[in-house]
Amino acid sequence: MSATPKKSLMLFSGRSHPELADEVAKHLDVTVTPQSAYEFANGEIFVRFEESVRGCDAFVIQSHCEPINTWVMEQLIMVDALKRASAKRITVIMPFYPYARQDKKHRGREPISARLIADLFKVAGADRIMTVDLHTAQIQGFFDGPVDHLLAMRLLADYVGEKYAGRDITVVSPDSGRTKLAEKWADTLGGCPIAFIHKTRDPLKPNEVVANRVVGDVRGRLCVVIDDMVDTGGTIAKAADQLRAEGAADVIIAATHGILSNDAPKKLAASGASEAIFTNTLPIPEEKQFPGLKVLSIAPLLAKAIHAVFEDGSVTSLFDGHA
Repeated sequence: MSATPKKSLMLFSGRSHPELADEVAKHLDVTVTPQSAYEFANGEIFVRFEESVRGCDAFVIQSHCEPINTWVMEQLIMVDALKRASAKRITVIMPFYPYARQDKKHRGREPISARLIADLFKVAGADRIMTVDLHTAQIQGFFDGPVDHLLAMRLLADYVGEKYAGRDITVVSPDSGRTKLAEKWADTLGGCPIAFIHKTRDPLKPNEVVANRVVGDVRGRLCVVIDDMVDTGGTIAKAADQLRAEGAADVIIAATHGILSNDAPKKLAASGASEAIFTNTLPIPEEKQFPGLKVLSIAPLLAKAIHAVFEDGSVTSLFDGHA
């Protein structure tokens, strides 16, 4: 009888985006662990796993879409259940990190909710967090433990590079804060020029943007507007319109997280962009889809990262050392 315990990988999924979890499971050649999950009449969430999890390496995946607080709470309860059932290690997979935009205080008497999320999962029993394209990289430091920050840029850039090969491309940041990301995109696409939209935003009115002018060479070129997330679509739609007005030959949008709140699909469909490319870190249901929408799967990347963590390998090596 061997004294060395056999490692066991188990994948658990919340109810927000089961399609993504099933796809990850297929790439890993495992099945999502069956569970009972439901709400009591007063809204309390109950979760119970149908198989023993003792000693397993647990990976708990949940996409935090609307209603975001329900899915955060469900994942916390899943982590607590695993801890109390003696799982050996618990990795929380949040393809879209909730509350990531509240990463600092802009004014007095405001919360830093992104830190609160990290604290909640640590107290619940999470040993590790895995997420994709954080709104700001310093959120990694909010969690007292390893954070695997996966990057979707290669997935998006490879699609753009293959589909639009031979075109004169300019990578456009929707604001000055994303110019570093635009530079990485430009390098990945073979050294094309970059531009950015100079804009103003009223801090007292969230999600409202005034686009001012384009800084950079866009006339007669294919402009790729990049961002980490598209929520109400105001910033991106106005950027696309502005680029068209400045003489861009064509505009496409590329972002990791398609939140697409309220009438964002209508705004994007009516903007000057001919294609909008997202990953499936968040579900994009039929009612949010629109002409020109392209959704790329993040599941292969998540599966590779999960396998690397399980085998105690390097996650950074998946990104050429740039993660």
